[in-house]
Amino acid sequence: FKAGTPALTRGYFLEHNEAKYTERRERVYTCMRIPKELEKLMIFGFFLCVDAFLYVFTLLPLRVLLALLRLFTLPCCGFSGSRLLQPAQVCDMLRGLILVLCFSMMHYVDYSMMYHLIRGQSVIKLYIIYNMLEVADRLFSSFGQDILDALYWTATEPKERKRDNIGVIPHFFMAVFYVFLHAILIMVQASTLNVAFNSHNKSLLTIMMSNNFVEIKGSVFKKFEKNNLFQMSNSDIKERFTSYVLLLIVCLRNMEQFSWNPDHLWVLFPDVFMVVTSEVAVDVIKHAFITKFNDITADVYSEYRASLAFDLVSSRQKNACTDYSDSVARRMGFIPLPLAVLLIRVVMSSVRLQGALSYTCVLLFYLGLVTLKVLNSIVLLGKSCVYVKRAKMEDKLFERPSTAPSSSAKSPSKADPARCRTPSASRPPSPPPDADAEQLPSMLLKEDDEDEEEEEEAQLPSETKHKTSKKDLLEIDRFTICGNRID
Repeated sequence: FKAGTPALTRGYFLEHNEAKYTERRERVYTCMRIPKELEKLMIFGFFLCVDAFLYVFTLLPLRVLLALLRLFTLPCCGFSGSRLLQPAQVCDMLRGLILVLCFSMMHYVDYSMMYHLIRGQSVIKLYIIYNMLEVADRLFSSFGQDILDALYWTATEPKERKRDNIGVIPHFFMAVFYVFLHAILIMVQASTLNVAFNSHNKSLLTIMMSNNFVEIKGSVFKKFEKNNLFQMSNSDIKERFTSYVLLLIVCLRNMEQFSWNPDHLWVLFPDVFMVVTSEVAVDVIKHAFITKFNDITADVYSEYRASLAFDLVSSRQKNACTDYSDSVARRMGFIPLPLAVLLIRVVMSSVRLQGALSYTCVLLFYLGLVTLKVLNSIVLLGKSCVYVKRAKMEDKLFERPSTAPSSSAKSPSKADPARCRTPSASRPPSPPPDADAEQLPSMLLKEDDEDEEEEEEAQLPSETKHKTSKKDLLEIDRFTICGNRID
């Protein structure tokens, strides 16, 4: 009994390991903060996708009309410039033409026949098909933006250069073929989800939702750097927005079958709630454990939000090379054209227009979309300015890029894959030759501050190497959606 007495009276002195248990407690607090911080980023990114998506329906037709008006009035006004159309107008015309051609081609695809063809398959076969469609959608999204960018550049590059491309027309047909195939792929996804909604035992819907939790297994046990987590967050924003559009398409098709009976919405509501809840739950669990295993704080999501806000604000400058909605959408890997083609096809087949009153309602609906687009853009711009100012990144908006890369700049180290700096970005840009004398002291002070920051980063221990600077996030201009690599 005396031998067992120490086991009964022995005490634990946790204060001897104060640092260890304090770190464990901070991990718990970080996991508790993840849902709030992640949803802030998701909501902001969702409205960015809404802004880019509404642009296709509201401002793009108006810009195409203005470009056509310029073409028709050019003989009357006289040709005085070197270009018939500005590069932005050429891109708008190409987008509008792709949209019209793909919509015309989608008329030959029977949605009802595709629905009944998918419904006749077994549950396990539909489960496999849905997984294959998700992989194909990621591959299409990864390569589709390159196809569209190649078309835009081929159509607007200076003509005096030596031709090293296959021409505008082949690129245009490649873009039309891509958008058409991607729209069909999304239609098959929507049809499969519609079959799951209308199945009697809901087994297919349950299997499809449980498939989302398999994503947790493939993600949380991998090593993630800060930039890789940013890429995954952008991909999750795009996937969530696409899922909401697919749910909208499914609801439209079901409401059409029930003659737009409002009571049928209550029948669809539990299934819609199940899909949305599973998406949110999977994202929260996945990001919570990724940040836990890789020792990343919850404040990183505010940096990601500030980076997206910086893209939106900087694209409003006069020297922006692309439309502001398109420049932010490409950061998230979101391509609105295929989704817009499918939604127009479903709405046109679900809604019957008869009489002048119906066309008046369409006009009012279009004006409402334009109003929503303008209000959404204003609110996003205001919030973006707040996020950029809060992150102290407003000075980067007015920095001029260096005209030539520095000869003493070092290439990024192979031992530090988290850093994606270009050789010219390893040191601050030199002041331009036309800078005023009053601006030179501030520039020199800024260079000294950045040199001190680089020295402090070099002295950090190896455990905090994942905490890269905000500059790394801003210099990443292209993400692949497949895998965890950053180009």
